[in-house]
Amino acid sequence: MTPREETKRGLVVRWLAMADEDLSAAEVLLGQKKPFLFAAGFHAQQAAEKSLKAFLTWHQVEFPKTHDLGVLLDLAARAAPDLEQELRDTVALNPYGVQERYPGEGTPMSVEEARQAVVLARKARAAVGRALEGRV
Repeated sequence: MTPREETKRGLVVRWLAMADEDLSAAEVLLGQKKPFLFAAGFHAQQAAEKSLKAFLTWHQVEFPKTHDLGVLLDLAARAAPDLEQELRDTVALNPYGVQERYPGEGTPMSVEEARQAVVLARKARAAVGRALEGRV
């Protein structure tokens, strides 16, 4: 492996580790006796976002500083149209990345919505993991 490939691989591994940490945080926050719904939704969105950024980094697709999963999926379609199609429903996590974290910006999150957010984040992380299997 060339130094450049090692650097790329290292960045992808870091993105995935951060995604895993966000996903674990979302699961822990949701699993509390009194769940932390907004925080769980935020970390679920972050897990999906970082998973997609890992995928884009591997494929050397430049991406802007954004929390918009739709933008990241559109970019991912260049390298893997099937992945983009599989994960299109994760754009439902977009409001949890920024908007839902401030008063007056949306409606209160239900336990079921927070659970669904974690399901979508798991789906994104698993799909990216399969797409990168054997490479990182």
